[in-house]
Amino acid sequence: MLSAYVCGKVMGLVPEELLTGLSTLNIELEKEMMEQKLNELQVQNADEETIKSEMKMFGIQRANLHGWPNTYSFTKAMAEKLLANIKDCLPVIIISPTVILSTCSEPFPGWIEGVRNSDSVIVGHAKGEITSFPADSNTILDIIPADMVVNSMITALVVHSNNLSKKWIYHIGSSFRNPFKLSNLQDIMYSYFSKNPWVNEDGKPVAINKKIAYLSSMAEFVNCIKKRHVVPKDQVPGQSHRDFNTNNYGEIERAMRMAELYQPYTFFQGIFHDKNAEELGMMAKTIADMDNGFNFNSKDMNWMDYLMNVHIPGLLKHSNKSVRNLAKLWSYLALC
Repeated sequence: MLSAYVCGKVMGLVPEELLTGLSTLNIELEKEMMEQKLNELQVQNADEETIKSEMKMFGIQRANLHGWPNTYSFTKAMAEKLLANIKDCLPVIIISPTVILSTCSEPFPGWIEGVRNSDSVIVGHAKGEITSFPADSNTILDIIPADMVVNSMITALVVHSNNLSKKWIYHIGSSFRNPFKLSNLQDIMYSYFSKNPWVNEDGKPVAINKKIAYLSSMAEFVNCIKKRHVVPKDQVPGQSHRDFNTNNYGEIERAMRMAELYQPYTFFQGIFHDKNAEELGMMAKTIADMDNGFNFNSKDMNWMDYLMNVHIPGLLKHSNKSVRNLAKLWSYLALC
């Protein structure tokens, strides 16, 4: 299983096919360059924290050079290339889900482990610690419940074992048949937490008086967080946030990195075509015991009902420990 967002920076319809750009990607060379960079840092007697930071930055630079926004999508692309290389020798099926949320029905509605993806924004807003975030309200956030992803995997295995399909890449998502915009998430969060406020550690409800504000760019986000949390050492233009006086530099760094991590998704301009996945579902209906038992058709989803009555309650209930651990980080994203 890979991720549909491994496509990198694209616009328009994203087909269910091998990624462009993989033919020129030399995985062995990238591995050698990483090892060389690590050796250089070790020769310089760099400490563990410096090595970790420098290797992260080097990985991002290599990813950006090849057209991927981060090392997550870059390494997923490498995995896809490796799978493509063995496809003629071994049967290969690539399931590429989009943003996976809690289950809609199995093993029970709202089951989830951990706080990831858009969920961290939901939690931060509930706690009153994030009131704005860099995003385009018109961006389609392609979401899919976890059990639908599992259903698609089981279905693909059965269909291919019956030799009913020659396709081997499937997008499991919703942006093509049942799109969900970030503006919809904006409305749903406000509606839910206005009626069901988060109760803080003091036992007091957190009032949500307005919708989360979306900032139009990372530049605007950086400017806002600097104004709120840091004081410039001098008036030299073009300073990075490392050049500002603050006692919270480490937390601000993490907040910046998280916003940068989400940027490729909150400003994403692609739509994931799922024609292969649709055909997969139709083929399954011709197989005994498969009809309607393993649904992964996102067109059937009512996103308002699912998020309000299933996902958000499940997120807050089943990921309580992770929710608590986000408190300090998100406090540095409360910009407005």
